[in-house]
Amino acid sequence: MLSFHSVSASHFKLYIKNGIEKAFALLLLFFSIPVLLLFSILVKYSSKGPVLFKQERVGLHGRKFFQYKLRSMIVNAEEMKGHYAHLNEQIGPVFKIKNDPRLTRVGKFMRKYSIDELPQLFNILFGSMNLIGPRPHPTSEVNEYKDLHLKRLSMKPGVTGLWQVSGRNKIKDFDEWVKLDLEYIDNWSFALDLKIAMKTVGTVFSGTGM
Repeated sequence: MLSFHSVSASHFKLYIKNGIEKAFALLLLFFSIPVLLLFSILVKYSSKGPVLFKQERVGLHGRKFFQYKLRSMIVNAEEMKGHYAHLNEQIGPVFKIKNDPRLTRVGKFMRKYSIDELPQLFNILFGSMNLIGPRPHPTSEVNEYKDLHLKRLSMKPGVTGLWQVSGRNKIKDFDEWVKLDLEYIDNWSFALDLKIAMKTVGTVFSGTGM
């Protein structure tokens, strides 16, 4: 049996949060259509493979869903993951390489400015993600969670969050990452979401990725 601790906020407030973020996601999607079309074309004609990359992720209370991104890596990147395991910069179940050799030339640029994340706006509209919340992880990584990590799943995952705007590339220990997520969950408020949203804008335009 897995136990998921509840978020301190009321369900009514979280319902309002979902509604606001869906409306904002729809607005962002409208203005980002030219960017999405341009980079979809670049992805299509710069490397072999589909334009979109979809991967099964684990969301609220362990529910599985497909997360969508513009494909930033070579088509067989997942199969090559084991080959580059020795380059993993994270301590824990997460796999992250800052200068991942599997990235395409277009993919490197998209990652730098978080352009590859834009299709996740559809995830928000579908209801599987929020704009702000803990980052969702693949099923294979969640299967390696410790008990203390499971509380991350008590809130709907987000495109951006406290970890992304708190020096994500400098945080190498997954336990420290989880501490930030739990800090967000335990202290959630509309004001905190606004603060993270404003910091995210700066992060994106600075080219440090999300």
